[in-house]
Amino acid sequence: MLKDFRADLHMHTCLSPCAEIDMTPREIVRVSIERGLDIIAVTDHNSAENAEAAQRAARGTGLGVLAGMEVTSSEEVHVLALFESPDSARMMQEVVYENIPSGENDERLYGHQIVVNEDNEVLGFNKRLLISATKLNVGRIVEIVFSFGGISIASHVDRESFSILSQLGFIPEGLKFDALELSPNMSRDRAETVFASIRAFTWVSFSDAHYVKDIGKRITTFTLKEPTFEEIRQALALKDGRSVSWS
Repeated sequence: MLKDFRADLHMHTCLSPCAEIDMTPREIVRVSIERGLDIIAVTDHNSAENAEAAQRAARGTGLGVLAGMEVTSSEEVHVLALFESPDSARMMQEVVYENIPSGENDERLYGHQIVVNEDNEVLGFNKRLLISATKLNVGRIVEIVFSFGGISIASHVDRESFSILSQLGFIPEGLKFDALELSPNMSRDRAETVFASIRAFTWVSFSDAHYVKDIGKRITTFTLKEPTFEEIRQALALKDGRSVSWS
């Protein structure tokens, strides 16, 4: 039997330099449960270091937490990379870290990049330039995500910056995203008109929360047999009655 599950698969913790300090893994889990979410994903910029803490914070709560990251391509395109296991997310992280420009984060300019455990204890500060573009082009990022068994989603395609449409002007033929994400600023009716040319892709929409107040601001409902990674993958492919919907 298929059931509906409310999901917000794009949110940032205090590890992302542009997120507020209150966005700790523990607080994200608490607020997600409070707002009736069933599945979330932690997708910090170019890093997955806080994802496992969120998974540990959610143990026993019934909330599903996917490990992921939002990778910035060499063209400055944002790509959501979601994984079934923390090991796969760590492998992706290693590749990303190898392709981040050298240099140290300027906390006064970009903000702190805080690594936190499930008890809100600060473990350290990531000094890499997580805010920067990697040396990987968008096609290569999608290939690597797939090689680690992940799901690849083009972030906020309606935005005027850091989206595949803003940076490239089109989606190259053969670039096989599992889905395209629309931002909370885009209504479904307007998307149907403005982005009719890319309707062949599955569309999703999430909060892209950088602040606690925005968690669950926009959700996608997944119709699944159970709230698992593989079921989400099949829903994005619209297999056997599984589906995704948002408005």
